[in-house]
Amino acid sequence: MSATTTLAPLPLPRRDTAATRLLRVLRTDWLAAAGLVLVLLVVVLAVFGQWLAPYPAQGMGETSVATRNLAPSFEHVMGTDQLGRDILSRVIMGARPALTVSTVVVLIAALIGIPLGAVAGYRGGWLDEVLMRITEVFQAFPPLLLAMVTVAILGPSLFNAGLALAICWWPWYARLVRAEARSLRERPFIEAARAIGVPTWRILVRHILRNCMTPVLVQATVDVGSVVLAAGSLAFLGLGAQPPTPDWGLMVAEGRGQIFTAWWISAFPGLAIFATVLGFNLLGDALRDLFDPRQVKR
Repeated sequence: MSATTTLAPLPLPRRDTAATRLLRVLRTDWLAAAGLVLVLLVVVLAVFGQWLAPYPAQGMGETSVATRNLAPSFEHVMGTDQLGRDILSRVIMGARPALTVSTVVVLIAALIGIPLGAVAGYRGGWLDEVLMRITEVFQAFPPLLLAMVTVAILGPSLFNAGLALAICWWPWYARLVRAEARSLRERPFIEAARAIGVPTWRILVRHILRNCMTPVLVQATVDVGSVVLAAGSLAFLGLGAQPPTPDWGLMVAEGRGQIFTAWWISAFPGLAIFATVLGFNLLGDALRDLFDPRQVKR
């Protein structure tokens, strides 16, 4: 008799989830890891800033004549400004308004632009032409210039600056989602959904929008940093946050008259803006590598 051999079952391939791909990207790309660290640092400062700041009262605007224009030292790591306020405390507490405004602006812009782009791309025809012409009217103006005009009409404040930036930002999401929707509307699964009588709104929500979320997420991550820079620019021009709000752009503007004698007043808030924008840009690139199938390494 010949002995029978039993073949062992082949192991099932491991499922490559988004979490494992993210860990792979972070292990192989130190720039992506650095971007994630910078973003997490800004988030921590925005949430716990009032407890992390060494002088929280000065961070919110309390002045001290005895400590005016002190250079960086052990007591004041980033020095003090012309009103005696601790720069480190104001930089830490400035993370909350910067991150809040940028997140709200991107959210409002996405809520306006995504539905318009999805409807225009899926329906096509005259509706697409009308919506895209309106979008092009907004895109014809430089975003910062349009925001400056809007704030000048509404009045300078942090709220009005955020509203103006949201008005300027939504066309980019409309164009992005429209392009994705036009490429999806002729796909077999969309045609099958139409053939069995699925309502248009359901196709838009369950098929078009769900498949557009990946590029939108990447764009939104990068835009958070861009809005931080734009909001800082408006504050620098006196059209954004008003004193004594601990706003990074406003702090840079307050120290520009003493840039050669007290450079730290403007330098450290400017570095905070630079680090935040860099972190969100690097994180956006990492998300693009994570979600783009052509970037996945086997």
